[in-house]
Parts: sequence; structure tokens; C-alpha cells
Amino acid sequence: MNFLHLKYFQAVAKHEHITKAAQELNVSQPALSNTITRLEESLGIPLFTRQGRNIRLNSFGNAYLKRINKVFFELEKGKRELEEMVGAENGMISFATTFPSVLPYLLKDFLEIYPNAKFTQNQAFSEKEIIEQLKNQDIDLCLSTFPIINPEIEWYPLIDEEIFLSVPKSHRFASRNSIHLLEAAEESFISITPEYYFRQLTDHFCRQAGFEPNVVYQLSEAGIIQGLVELNLGVTFTPLTYIKHSNLQSVQLHIEEPICKRTIGLAWHKEHFMSHTVEEFIEFCKDFFISSDYATEHFANN
Repeated sequence: MNFLHLKYFQAVAKHEHITKAAQELNVSQPALSNTITRLEESLGIPLFTRQGRNIRLNSFGNAYLKRINKVFFELEKGKRELEEMVGAENGMISFATTFPSVLPYLLKDFLEIYPNAKFTQNQAFSEKEIIEQLKNQDIDLCLSTFPIINPEIEWYPLIDEEIFLSVPKSHRFASRNSIHLLEAAEESFISITPEYYFRQLTDHFCRQAGFEPNVVYQLSEAGIIQGLVELNLGVTFTPLTYIKHSNLQSVQLHIEEPICKRTIGLAWHKEHFMSHTVEEFIEFCKDFFISSDYATEHFANN
């Protein structure tokens, strides 16, 4: 048994398919099959149940896989600790976020304090993707607009952020300070595309109010959405963070009913090694989102 045998076992356990695992590892299928057989012989216990070409992890294999995953996790953690000590990754922060529109302002402010910090960003749309990336150590952190619930993940809520209804300046609601969402039931909505959690959330707000939104445009870029609103082509939902950092030429209405808010928070793996820079970024995010500028400021038209 050696390190390579364990890596091969981990890949086969992941796919439960010799051919797919062989393709991932870039080895021949017979070589991989022979390696798994030798591993089982060295342990004296079968790790897989074989039925023709199908291969399934059995109870022994599941128990062994948990131990192997911990071994590789600790090895990777140790590697990163050493890299931090010698400065190989000093200042590097890898993260994902579900609302990239805030990044220019968040990172700009952080880099003014920590100019040597470096960032790499992954895409993440769903809770499942975020958890997988955190577990695999693909990212240090995720800045998310919905809770990440998993026993291995730490979820730290930063702030409950209000979501407004944006309408054109010429709109019949534009002279008002607030609105009950049901009043907008007949409006044309311009929305983010469905794979984003924000879309799922705002559709839920509409259903709470008693209607299905008439979505006439679906786009993945918040700036274009706001541009279409300003052209009087519809209305949209806009979170406070985006409003704060954008020069919007639309009117923002407080929604009295239902309560329209989202929770912004940070997620990280409880056992993941964190560099000093990552720890500083966490503390910075806490201050960035709970400052009085975000928590208490109101708009002139409210």
C-alpha cells in the first residue's frame, strides 16, 4: 500500500466507476483495476461490491474512505501551513461569492489597508457548490447572500440587508416612499436569471404577496437590469448594498409588506487552515457590512 494506491481508491470511490476514475487520473483502466485489487488484498477486505461492470462502495469501503479523506485533508492542511510559514501563499485569499456586484468596493477598501493581499475568485450559485468547494479546499471563504448549513461549515451572519423595489423616475409609484408589494402585481419585472439565489428569493417575495411576477426580461448583469429600469421597461428588486455603491437613476421604494430582506454572511470550513491574511479579511468584512453607513443610513426619498 502506498500514497498512490490511496489516491486511486479515493477517485474510484468518488465516481464508483473504473473508466471515469481512470480518465480523471489519466491512467489505463486495467492498471487502475489492478491497483484497487492489490489494495483490497493488502487490507484483506473487499472495499467495493462488483456486479458485472458496475462497482459500488460497500460498508467497509465507506468506513475506509472517511479515514482516507481525513488523511488527505490533514496533508493538504499541513502543506498550506508550511507554505504560509515560508511565504509561498502569503497574502493570498481564495473565495467565492453569490453577489459579485459588491466586490469592487469591498476589495478596494481592503486593499487600501492590506495592499499586498491577492485574491482568486471561484463562481458559486448554489449551497451545494459552496459546500463542495469549501470541503475540497478550493476556497478559503464564501461571501454568501443565503445561509450555508452543514456540520463541517461555519456560517457567520454579517447583516440582514433590505431589498427595495426600483422603479423608473416617470413611474406612477415614483413619488411615493414605500409600497405594498401586491400593488406591483401587474408590473413588468426585470429579473436576474433563475440560477441565482436572489431570483429565487425575490420570486418568493412575490408569492408571499399573492402573485407570480410577470418577468419580461431575465439577465445575469445587474447593471444592465438597472439600465432597462431607467429606460422605463419595467421594475426590479435591488438590494441595499448595490444601491449604496451605484449611481442609480431610478427610484427606490421601501417594501412595507412582505418584509423583503436577505442575510449576508461568511462561510468557511471549521477545520480549514487559515492564513493571517484570511483572518484579517474576515474581520474586515464584519466591519464593512455592519458599519453605521450600511446599518442605519436611509435614502432621501424614504
